Amino acid sequence: MNKNLLLLLVCIFVLMVGFGITLPVLPYYAERLNSADRVSRETMVVHVSLLTSIYALMQFIFAPLWGKLSDRFGRKPLLLLGLGGSAIAQVLFGITTSLGMLYLVRGIDGLLSSAALPASTAYVSDITTERDRSRGMAWFGTATSLGVVAGPVVGGLSTRRDLHFNVIFRHIEIDSFSLPFLISAVLMLIMFFAAKLWLPESLSSQYVSTSTTQSSIRWQNLGNKLLVLLSLTAIGQLGLAIFEGTFALYAQEQLSYGPVETGLVFMICGLVMAVLQTVSISFFSRWLCVPSQIALGFSLMGVASVLLIIVRTLPYVLSTVGLLAFGVSLIAPNLSALISKRGGQHTGKALGMQNSANSLGQVGGPALGGMLFAWQVGAPYLFAGAILIGVGLTLSMTKKLTI
Repeated sequence: MNKNLLLLLVCIFVLMVGFGITLPVLPYYAERLNSADRVSRETMVVHVSLLTSIYALMQFIFAPLWGKLSDRFGRKPLLLLGLGGSAIAQVLFGITTSLGMLYLVRGIDGLLSSAALPASTAYVSDITTERDRSRGMAWFGTATSLGVVAGPVVGGLSTRRDLHFNVIFRHIEIDSFSLPFLISAVLMLIMFFAAKLWLPESLSSQYVSTSTTQSSIRWQNLGNKLLVLLSLTAIGQLGLAIFEGTFALYAQEQLSYGPVETGLVFMICGLVMAVLQTVSISFFSRWLCVPSQIALGFSLMGVASVLLIIVRTLPYVLSTVGLLAFGVSLIAPNLSALISKRGGQHTGKALGMQNSANSLGQVGGPALGGMLFAWQVGAPYLFAGAILIGVGLTLSMTKKLTI
């Protein structure tokens, strides 16, 4: 593997560890809000959900802009902005006690980290050939998935109630629950300086200069060119987010799972996506064209979603979730490669739009899944299954993605 690509992947891994590290710790903030602001349990649940989704919302809004700026000024400055800004946000998130500040810092984290993601994806596109681009995107997806898996592990292990220390100064509080955020910030700063010193810019200075003064394609034209691919990106992410946003409730209510079993399910999901994104792309590229791989991925996700309401024992649940993750591993890197190719010289802008489409699914999935779950426990998975299978069958019967 190219050493520059390896360094970039480590940067993205650390950035996603920072995202995942908050997942097991956020419920503590509900406890802190309860003691500080005397809010009800229902209100705390709403706040925790909103603090989770605001990150994706900010990415949805700003990722296309960051992608466009990476085409003008280069990939490296945007990557450094994302790493450095997210490191600062992690520190602030760990020390604040005000509800308003928590929302503000979480939003800033989403805004700044979204600068790194489209720029990094575009960097992969810049340094890979058209033949190897899907494989490069698969490695990128692997780094992302491993970071999301490792984040909750680091957060859970470093959040220690038995470490009894507490420092309060006005609206700043440092205690044992600040530790995971401080660890994440240190890791991001290390990778910030590593990237600053050793990661070269992937765009030539001539191209950056030209892009700064010329704009040969409009947002609307590029959006029309990518409409189908961006729609598929949002639908795939919506299906995954429905599962991620409702499974803990479903597992507790229907399967009588505790935190350990539920955590194991999510860990298997992340590991399968991390491992198989590279393996599946390398293997299936010999037998199936890219559109067929994407169609197969949507079909597998849909079948797995429906099976979730049927299976009951843990081995079958893990196998079903693994099948769903396998479908994701066929969809994500191939869509990124196609969007990169169609973006041409505006790769950063195109991949920023894809990141925004992903974020749209991440925001909408939990909200839609939650409403369907409140109506009927199995409804989220039947709805997602119908949509995903329908998309898979439609793609298998058409050549809409052929370039």
